[in-house]
Amino acid sequence: MTNWYLQNGKDSDIVISSRVRLSRNLSGFNFLSSCPIEKQEKILNKIKEILPSLGYGLKYISLEDLDDITKLSLVEKRLISPEFVINNKNKKAIIINEEENICFMLNEADHIKLQVFSSGQELENLMNLAIELDEKLGEIVDYAYNENFGYLTASPVNVGTGLKASVIVHLPALTLTGNLSKVLRIVNNLGMSIKGVYGEGTQNYGDLYQISNNQTIGITEKEIIANVKNITEKIIEQERTARKYLCKKEIELKDLVYRAYGTLTNSFKINSDECRKLLSEVKMGVDLGILNEINDSQVKKIKIYTKTGNLQKFLGKTLDGYEREIKRAEVIKQIVKQ
Repeated sequence: MTNWYLQNGKDSDIVISSRVRLSRNLSGFNFLSSCPIEKQEKILNKIKEILPSLGYGLKYISLEDLDDITKLSLVEKRLISPEFVINNKNKKAIIINEEENICFMLNEADHIKLQVFSSGQELENLMNLAIELDEKLGEIVDYAYNENFGYLTASPVNVGTGLKASVIVHLPALTLTGNLSKVLRIVNNLGMSIKGVYGEGTQNYGDLYQISNNQTIGITEKEIIANVKNITEKIIEQERTARKYLCKKEIELKDLVYRAYGTLTNSFKINSDECRKLLSEVKMGVDLGILNEINDSQVKKIKIYTKTGNLQKFLGKTLDGYEREIKRAEVIKQIVKQ
């Protein structure tokens, strides 16, 4: 089966992916900041023991059993957080399935970060899957829960439902028309968070932005999903309006797209920053039907397999910076020729 990040979903021309994450902690154990190593190991063993009863073909992998390139590749797919890899003080593990649309982080900030993923805008379906997994797990282990506050988490911002819903959106036309900053301000003013795909300071990461909820307490899971979905639909509308405006200047738009395609597919070496920028313009051209020399499936493969960690995983060897630039260009040509 094709992994979710290589598939299409609803509104995939603009919504790259959706994620629903639940933060949970086990009753009887301290939060990780004051949880001894032996207790952390007990948490991992407890969850590992009950794993078969959850189903979905989930497997347990200790983080220390993964090499650095594999860890980086998982971060690049957004299956695990950079912080999860960087902080080596805690005993950690992941639970993941073959399709990689389910991935738990164990002993990140909380004991359990239950995550489900999909291509396109699929927040409601993901919420249902997350709740199903959460209920199965909750029948076997005791969660840290308070009748007044809800699920207790290491960070106060996640107390309550513990649910974070997020989508990654591709907004090249809003950038090109100069309307992006206005849209970002509106989203922030509506109580949502919008930032770069890997956190603050990454706003120019290939015109990709992450929209997510700020509030988790005093609001239901369905309300969170509805709010994020509503904001996402408004942004989709704004981006599509901006794309229609760009299409009025047909020659200029075709020139932009084909120059990007020409450079991307004919370079003999290319760094990751330039690759992201060019691929953003190429994807827009494919989505608008301007560029027919490459399809959406190929765009998705280039997006994944040109990232630093996944490039090395794809090729099966460790590369230095200069070697990566050369091999990245070769991989792009290989994917385009398929």
